[in-house]
Order: sequence, then C-alpha cells, then structure tokens
Amino acid sequence: MATDSSALAAWEKLVPRQVATNGIELRVFEAGEGTPVVLCHGFPELAFSWRHQITALAEAGHRVIVPDLRGYGGSSRPADPAAYDMVTLCADLAGLLDALGLADAVFVGHDWGAAVVWHLALLHPDRVRAVAGLSVPPAPRAPVPPLSILRSRMGEDFYICWFQTPEPETALRADIRRTLLSREAPTAAWAARDEPAERLPSWQTEDELAHYVETFERTGFTGGLNYYRNIDRNWELMEPLAGRTVDQPSFFAIGSRDPVATFSATDRLDRVLTDQRGLLVLDGAGHWIQQQRPDEVNAALLGFLASL
Repeated sequence: MATDSSALAAWEKLVPRQVATNGIELRVFEAGEGTPVVLCHGFPELAFSWRHQITALAEAGHRVIVPDLRGYGGSSRPADPAAYDMVTLCADLAGLLDALGLADAVFVGHDWGAAVVWHLALLHPDRVRAVAGLSVPPAPRAPVPPLSILRSRMGEDFYICWFQTPEPETALRADIRRTLLSREAPTAAWAARDEPAERLPSWQTEDELAHYVETFERTGFTGGLNYYRNIDRNWELMEPLAGRTVDQPSFFAIGSRDPVATFSATDRLDRVLTDQRGLLVLDGAGHWIQQQRPDEVNAALLGFLASL
C-alpha cells in the first residue's frame, strides 16, 4: 500500500479539469487508460477520499475518473435544494460520460455516492457496465416515505432527521475540524456540546485532514446536506422503478462496525442485485473504508473488475 504521504503526493500531482454536464460543472480528476471506472464520493467527503484508489486502479489498466460531485469542492453548488434530487444527480453522471465521449463505465460509490450509483444503474442501465457500492447497500423501495420510518425508528434527533432543519449549516461550520473528526453522526445534541475535536484517526494524516478542512471552510456543507433533504422526494421520483432490480455485475463492501448497518438492510442484497460478484465485510472497520482499509478495498475492487 502507498503510505498516506505518498498517496497525498500522488494525488497532488493530478491536474483536475472542469467538465460541463447537465447544466453545471464538475471538477474531475483522471488517471490511467483502459476500462473507464468512475469513483463517486459521499458526505462529507470529496474526490480526494479516493486518493488511495486512483493510482492503484490506474496502474492496473483502468481509466479512473473521479469527480467532486454536485455541491462539493470545485464543482457547481446550486442554491436550490431541489437541484439535488436523485434523478438530477444521476443525470450529472450520464452527462459526464457524454462529455468524455464514453458510452458506459464501471461506477463505484461510497456513502451517498453508493446510493447514486445504485440508482444510476436503474435509471440509465445502458450507461453502467458494472456497479460497486461501499458502505450503503441498495434496498427495495420503502412502503412509505423513508423519513417517516427513520423518525419512528431512530427519533427526531437522528442525524438524517436533523439534517432536514436549517440548523446543521451553522453547527457543522462552527468547528470544521471537530465536524470532520467526529466519531458520531452530528445531531442537535452533538452540536449543543462544547467539546474539542476528537483525535486524528490512525489512517489519516494532518495534511490530509487539512485538505478537507480548507475545502469545507470555503464551500460549507449545504450542498451535501441538500442530498439528505431530497430523501422523500427521491422516494416519490423513483416510484416508476419500484420492483426493478440491478442486473449489471455488482459488488458490495461494508465495515463490520459501520453504524449505517444499524438502519440500512444489508441482508437483502439478493432482492435487488441479480448478478452479485462479491460481498466484503471488513472486520473491525468503520464507515470510511476506502481510506481506513485501502489495501483490502483496492484488492476487492480489482478482483471485481477482473471478473467483468
């Protein structure tokens, strides 16, 4: 595995470009040649969260394409929360392929990026050669709007419910280092506590954290929060796809200590994925697996790509 410092150094040599798609611009990093593989990050992350993967996949013979998604980093950040629904996010990625002259690609997503690529495989199946998700599994359509289920099961102060309010913008920006290093999901109760930032995790350096802190100091978190504010709207928009399955080759990975598993069904993959090529549960890992356990994630992704 590349050390943290060498992964950062390799990343800093990449020259991003702005790519026009779907009425906005995405900042996109690229490396390598061969089968196109698009890596999609989650919240609160950036294209930078794939720094350990881009070189490994490129050296294995793939054209690796890594955007800052809509609302993040160097990409466009529309002000209207309605500009972040799932149909629009997927259209960004389909338009990215158009702009790059690609018929299709393999899509890999983590966290919200996983949710987007699972839906992309349904909304634009001809553009998705294969699909892999990290940390957030695909799920059958909920019987009622998802927020009502989350409020009932997890409570009003559950982070996704709290994100529906205007308070998180100010609370998350109050101490960005504390926000990014928090071991718990931010909530109103978390925001009310006066406490210092937690210590840096063993898998991250101060320079890497600084990259995130400097970026979110500039952009804030509103773009990413708007993904959450479309959860019920996405449920309405996806109604025509109810019961549809992901039939492309697929792969899923999650950490055994990922709290997402407490409210997302990881035992129903076969109800959605009809050509699952692998399932990886990283013992002892948390949510940020491509950064925390890059060797194992890279090996699993390369094995999945080799199976296609």
